[in-house]
Amino acid sequence: MDDKEFFQLVAVRSGLSRQEAADLTRATLETLGVRLSDGEVRDLALELPESLRVSLQRGSGETETFGPDESIRRVRERTGLTRPEAGRGLRAVLGTLHEAVSQKEFDHAMSQLGKKYVQLVDAG
Repeated sequence: MDDKEFFQLVAVRSGLSRQEAADLTRATLETLGVRLSDGEVRDLALELPESLRVSLQRGSGETETFGPDESIRRVRERTGLTRPEAGRGLRAVLGTLHEAVSQKEFDHAMSQLGKKYVQLVDAG
């Protein structure tokens, strides 16, 4: 899946414009990059198109632990979207990520993110 297709799927799932979906995707991946270990970021990035890889890796460094609410707050801060838009967007990006990468890598990432993130994917 290339980045344009990724953005389009996020737009459809979130109900946002393609440009908003692109901004949202980048902000969400950067936020997830902070949340995941450096090794997981590296492994996940290998399965993403270059432009998305850069966003994910931009967030890596010191791993922080926080839940979906904080992820939504950070995405809102980066994009200017409303809380409902950012929440739908986070679910949309996670759902699209599930389709874009191997099941193994997705499962590894979700195991680090935790049950509340898994529930977002299931709800999406």
